[in-house]
Amino acid sequence: MVKAVFDNLASEKPKNHFTVGINDDVSYTSLPLNTNFSIESDKVVRAMFYGLGSDGTVGANKNSIKIIGEETDNYAQGYFVYDSKKSGSMTVSHLRFGSTPIRSTYLIDKANFIGCHQWVFLERVNILKDAKEGATFLVNSPYDSNSVWEHIPFSVQQQIIDKQLKLYIIDANKVARNSGMGGRINTIMQVCFFALAGVLPQDEAIAKIKQAIEKTYGKKGADVVRKNLDAVDNTLNNLQKVDIPNLIKNQKPQIQTLVSAPEFVRDVLGKMMIWEGDNLPVSALPADGTFPTGTAKWEKRDVAENIPVWDTNLCIQCSKCVIVCPHAAIRSKAYNESELVKAPASFKSTNAKDKDFAGDKFTIQVAPSDCTGCGICVEVCPARNKEQPERKAINMEPQLPLRTQESQNWDFFLNLSLPDRTKLKLNQIRQQQFQEPLFEFSGACGGCGETPYLKLLTQLFGDRAMIANATGCSSIYGGNLPTTPWTKNAEGRGPAWSNNLFEDNAEFGFGFRLALDKHAEYAAELLKKWGEAGDKELVKSILNASQNTEADIYEQRQRVEVLKQKLENASHLKSLADYLVRKSVWIVGGDGWAYDIDFGGLDHVLASGRNVNVLVMDTEVYSNTGGQSSKSTPKGAVAKFAASGKPAAKKDLGLIAMTYGNIYVASVAIGARDEHTLKAFIEAEAYDGPSLIIAYSHCIAHGINMTTAMTHQKSLVDSGRWLLYRYNPDLIKQGKKPLLLDIQKPKQPVEQSMYQENRFKMLTKSKPELAKRLLDEAQAEVNARWKMYEYLAQL
Repeated sequence: MVKAVFDNLASEKPKNHFTVGINDDVSYTSLPLNTNFSIESDKVVRAMFYGLGSDGTVGANKNSIKIIGEETDNYAQGYFVYDSKKSGSMTVSHLRFGSTPIRSTYLIDKANFIGCHQWVFLERVNILKDAKEGATFLVNSPYDSNSVWEHIPFSVQQQIIDKQLKLYIIDANKVARNSGMGGRINTIMQVCFFALAGVLPQDEAIAKIKQAIEKTYGKKGADVVRKNLDAVDNTLNNLQKVDIPNLIKNQKPQIQTLVSAPEFVRDVLGKMMIWEGDNLPVSALPADGTFPTGTAKWEKRDVAENIPVWDTNLCIQCSKCVIVCPHAAIRSKAYNESELVKAPASFKSTNAKDKDFAGDKFTIQVAPSDCTGCGICVEVCPARNKEQPERKAINMEPQLPLRTQESQNWDFFLNLSLPDRTKLKLNQIRQQQFQEPLFEFSGACGGCGETPYLKLLTQLFGDRAMIANATGCSSIYGGNLPTTPWTKNAEGRGPAWSNNLFEDNAEFGFGFRLALDKHAEYAAELLKKWGEAGDKELVKSILNASQNTEADIYEQRQRVEVLKQKLENASHLKSLADYLVRKSVWIVGGDGWAYDIDFGGLDHVLASGRNVNVLVMDTEVYSNTGGQSSKSTPKGAVAKFAASGKPAAKKDLGLIAMTYGNIYVASVAIGARDEHTLKAFIEAEAYDGPSLIIAYSHCIAHGINMTTAMTHQKSLVDSGRWLLYRYNPDLIKQGKKPLLLDIQKPKQPVEQSMYQENRFKMLTKSKPELAKRLLDEAQAEVNARWKMYEYLAQL
């Protein structure tokens, strides 16, 4: 998808100009009424910037347009090209500046400035194809000016020499870290652009940038402003010019990740992955619109600056790092030692500590090119080095030196045998996480709070799951061309997944249940008729089979296979036999879907009494569409449509569902208690009736440190802002109390967790008195809600 904007701002604009615009969140271009759209003048600065979603490149370029358009007599224009994936996707900004009106209505194809804000793009994408001869090329490089040339891929070196480009580098990531900016390199690269492009005198440009920082980030607090200003001051001292030799020193071509991929992935999807999809003929695309699953594994985006490295001596083999990984990029296995015979020299293993795997080896392995470097795995690791407390059993190390080695280790790891699913103790995370995830390497934001729940769902039930997915973040990172993270196991089984409209996804998933039940009912009728003259014992064993555990499902599949072998190929029963194996229906979406737009449909489906499982990934805001307030947004949070803090309390979806009395309801937070989350998923799926899991999902829109987001989830629970409970109607039949509060009384004030998030903190800057009142009201509501749930748990 291309998002284009025209910005053409000048201090004074003639009256005979008209404006053109596409997006409402930026300024518009101003062009003469008699504009002749001709070839652009060489006096125009034409700059292209290649960035990574969430690194701030697009935001910085919009600021550049405003600075030049509002503060100078120059005209400015910007087109921004990016897809609907999340923060790991490439963005391309096309900017034009000039003293006369900009008359170009198309993307830049002759740039005199190219900015490469991520080193990995040099290895993947032909970003110099549009560079003019003599253009300036700015690269965010992990190498200094003395060594960078030998690391630049062959084809890029060739273009630099052939086009006589001027090459400048800066280690923007290092400057950002030293300035306290984390992964936000936008301000640094913006300063470099103004220093090199000559659009404004350097001192004047830096002054304007600092003014823009004050204006843009003022509401986020003095600390954010200070870090950005420090980044500006630290930038020019680290900008280096590279003397380009007249010979190529690196004979290595750009990285080829699709050599062993299937033909369609290699020749079609592969072109899309490197932004050459426009060159594909229509005939290359599937006539029926069918695309293969499990293709995200071929992208190998290499977006992580640092990746987790496992310390075998410290690890207690709890697999907590594995369950929280948002991208399934870190995994654990126990296996027979004999499988290590052909292991790479750098492959790590240690003796398995679990008594059920005595004598086996154990490994935790990372996929270096698929990891996003969020660091959540390190944050949750409980094992520390007593002599060096900052060191854990998992530690972040630079990715580049480890990439080749760990890629080989990852490939070897994937070929190690998987433990027998039927013998795993699924109530123990250390064993359950040996299950293969059938949702992997999504394009979700690094550290995403939603994806660990989806990964867990597929590990537990994915080989027989049918998933109805409401439009939202999960539909974007779940089914966005050219790749999908939904995949299948070695037997060819995986989730059947479909995205559906926001307003009726619950009904859509309900249709899955009705269709499956009718197919199973008809298959049972045909089976009984067949059994009259066939194998009566087989028929009896299939129809009376318990299908509650992994072992049960395995045995039923075996029986159905025997049945299919006894049936004729044209048999109607044979085409329906697989419906005799119990399927798991999941209706999935975010809080905007469940609390708001399809609440009526969701209520109808839950009230039906049918066996559907609903997973609400609650980010407490409309994450995918730009951060609008939902009925799940808590009191006092600043969001779009709640600029002065949401005045109303959060809707209690779980309490509403519990009033029916026959719905399994759980409220979970994987970062607060992962074993509680695991238990809720297993119980919900096993419950013969409707189930609802409301899963707290931290989000980058909350304005938090995503690396420590799982720890923040614990803070939410400790303050009582998020409750952990399970309501199980089956307990009523056993004479027990159905509501189980799985936490203690709140032990910290609401303020402690709220003000870790910018969405609450912002109001203390703009309207401190209102912020204080809403904070007091929020605390009172949390106290009252706890007392109510405590009372209900006693009934």
